[in-house]
Amino acid sequence: MATSTIKDSRTDPKAPGKSTPAKDAAEAEAAPAPQKKRGLLKVLLLLVPLLGAAGGGAWYFLQAQEPAAAKPGAPKTAAAKAVSSKPPVFVTLDPFTVNLQHEDASPQYLQVGLALKVADAAVVDAIKLRMPEIRNRVLLLLSSKKAGDIMTLEGKQTLSTELTREISQPLAGSVPAPALDGVLFTSFVIQ
Repeated sequence: MATSTIKDSRTDPKAPGKSTPAKDAAEAEAAPAPQKKRGLLKVLLLLVPLLGAAGGGAWYFLQAQEPAAAKPGAPKTAAAKAVSSKPPVFVTLDPFTVNLQHEDASPQYLQVGLALKVADAAVVDAIKLRMPEIRNRVLLLLSSKKAGDIMTLEGKQTLSTELTREISQPLAGSVPAPALDGVLFTSFVIQ
């Protein structure tokens, strides 16, 4: 048998176009890097449209839940226009002290501070012109109450509504209809 002198090109470092085992190991480590980059690129290309679709869906559902008056192009009501155009104006009245109706033998007193919430400065001028009539109406209404009727939260809310109605009556002819937005209590003491 003859021995062959053919050299294996895998083990011959001098063979053209072939590399050594150390070179092969270095190439093997470098080869996965482009594959990792391609995998990351694929993931990013899938995530970007998904995130965009999720954001668009969230925007759609949030827009659907807004009230109709808050959407652009929706018709605004007169109340919404008034609220959005100007901040409210408050008029503070001097405190009122009145005798309440007797529930038992001892007399009781009510001392109350009021602030009126009005639409604009024109209403403030009308209130100042009619102040004696307004104070008279408030005093008559307050003195007609019993302590038990106005001690509860519901009683105070009812009293505020009644005061709004009483104060609005003298203003009815001189200012537009929704002149008085409410009566607020700044102090409330029953003795």
